[in-house]
Amino acid sequence: MVDWTIVSLTEVADAIRNGDVSSTEVTQQCLAKIEKWQSQLNCFISFEPDEAMEQASAADHRRSKGEALGPLHGVPLAHKDMFYRAGKVSTCGSRIRRDYVPTVTATVIRRLQDAGALHLGGLNMSEFAFSPTGHNAHFGPARNPWNAEYISGGSSSGSGAAVGARLLYGALGSDTGGSVRLPAAACGVTGLKPTQGRVSRHGVMGLSFSLDNVGPLARTARDCARLLTIIAGYDAEDPTSARQPVVDYEAALAAPDLRGLRIGRPVNHYYSRADDDVTAKMDASLEVFTNLGATIVDVEVPHHDVLAGLSTAVSGSEAATLHGPWLRERPHDYGPQVKARIEPGLVIPATHYLRSLQLRAKIVTEFVESVFAHCDVLHAPTINRQLPTIVEADLGDAPGFEKMLASVSHCTRPFNYLTLPSVAVPAGFVAGLPVSFQLIGRPFDEPQLLTAAAAYQDVTDWLSRAPTLT
Repeated sequence: MVDWTIVSLTEVADAIRNGDVSSTEVTQQCLAKIEKWQSQLNCFISFEPDEAMEQASAADHRRSKGEALGPLHGVPLAHKDMFYRAGKVSTCGSRIRRDYVPTVTATVIRRLQDAGALHLGGLNMSEFAFSPTGHNAHFGPARNPWNAEYISGGSSSGSGAAVGARLLYGALGSDTGGSVRLPAAACGVTGLKPTQGRVSRHGVMGLSFSLDNVGPLARTARDCARLLTIIAGYDAEDPTSARQPVVDYEAALAAPDLRGLRIGRPVNHYYSRADDDVTAKMDASLEVFTNLGATIVDVEVPHHDVLAGLSTAVSGSEAATLHGPWLRERPHDYGPQVKARIEPGLVIPATHYLRSLQLRAKIVTEFVESVFAHCDVLHAPTINRQLPTIVEADLGDAPGFEKMLASVSHCTRPFNYLTLPSVAVPAGFVAGLPVSFQLIGRPFDEPQLLTAAAAYQDVTDWLSRAPTLT
């Protein structure tokens, strides 16, 4: 029997469409694998096998009747447990919302459903999406499928673990400081943070409304391209969503050609305190790009010394605004680390917050003009140090926890403040754990990033490797 769990999202979607396999068979294989792996990985908060099989049967029935099929017809997905579905509990990884039942369905979920996707359940996450390591004091951490002693990255921890373990074909996550790219990097999959506003956030739990993004995690750049084509675009329910036209991102990858592409390697910030083994993997990935016809140029990135502080002022103020009532009424229902991270936002001066927002447009313009005058895309580590174990990272609110968290998101946080698109791409392994680089582009230049990522994946074999159950 063919093991359909090891193929990519686009491959299984096309196989179901062509009648090579039924949605029922594919879904059964995914559910069986989840039953085996869940106890070790803890990647699901809620699991809906009966409903998933009903959806798969209905999908097969529609195909047998010759009905029009969407680009994800019959494909099993699951998403971070903060994407609302009307009438279904959405915990947001928290005790406070453990029994919360929304009355709306997120626009991105509706668009995926309209494209034919199935839903297997809600995936584990950091409490209120506020940790880059994936720790959760209420539901426990999602564990890394390559070594369960290590973090799976956060805050979309269950999304990274489930896709990395080949339990399903794709998942949505949110990215406020790296929370799509970090779990993608930690778990050996592809993760895309789109340009700010490219994807609607209606019906999605908010953390920092100036920095939040919705993006896909999947095995390949082509998978992410198909998912982005479906979820991107203006939404009247989200006035902050961009009116920029949506292109067929997957079609842009038909024959990726990198000849003449200029790839920038930052000479400051992103390799600060980087592990030598990670740096070696970055150099090896750049050599692959050189062999594909790209030119590597060294680039100095501006404003790196202030971006962390500006991001903290924005995210801290906005998170504290959202959580202020609960902090006053239910402080003991927060995990200690999340509470310790949110509370300082209550005392950030309004002038500091507003100044951070006021400077944003100027800094983004200067960054784009300075960096992309010399290159077409920027290349940097996604995580520049070896992953910590769950025990090493489980500091709660003890002294030093902020420094540890900052070391994990050191390379990803700047691009949320800068609004720029960024895709995390697997680049091999160090000590048995995945390593990843990210490609960053101009606003709305997702086609260029995905093309470069796809070209790299076409000539490397990292994605052919899969973790094994111990």
